[in-house]
Amino acid sequence: MKKPEMQQVWQAISCFLCFLFALKITDGLDGTEFIGGWLTGPLLSMADIGILFFVLAFLVSFLYPRIAAGVGLASSLLCLPLFLFFIAPVPFSQVFGFGHQFKVQPSPGYHWENWTAAGLLTRAITSVLCVRRIAARRAPETLSRRALDLAAVGRS
Repeated sequence: MKKPEMQQVWQAISCFLCFLFALKITDGLDGTEFIGGWLTGPLLSMADIGILFFVLAFLVSFLYPRIAAGVGLASSLLCLPLFLFFIAPVPFSQVFGFGHQFKVQPSPGYHWENWTAAGLLTRAITSVLCVRRIAARRAPETLSRRALDLAAVGRS
């Protein structure tokens, strides 16, 4: 078994942190009226699927890093709307929930919370790491081994 690359380790750590932040944000929402809303219900369902995908991406990141990067990117995108809804509920509902009525009208503007902001930051970092992994053509040691093989063939 070979030693994992640092990019694989960072990808796994970022997926794990996204998992933890998503659990922190969605904690206590099950069983509330948040789950039954026509706008908030699908947001919570998407976040729950994203949480499961983060676990899958974390587990697969050392065996199949490109597949894990695709799953990690998909899970980041699945959790993003819920985080945006928590930061800016009124603008979010004006853009995506035409006709959405709040039971309790939130104050307009942005509601910047530390946990939500940290969750958005980890999602951004995870997305960048996953896109870099997907865009990479080959691992560096594969390229150097292939170059040595071509050089050996050229000498004979």
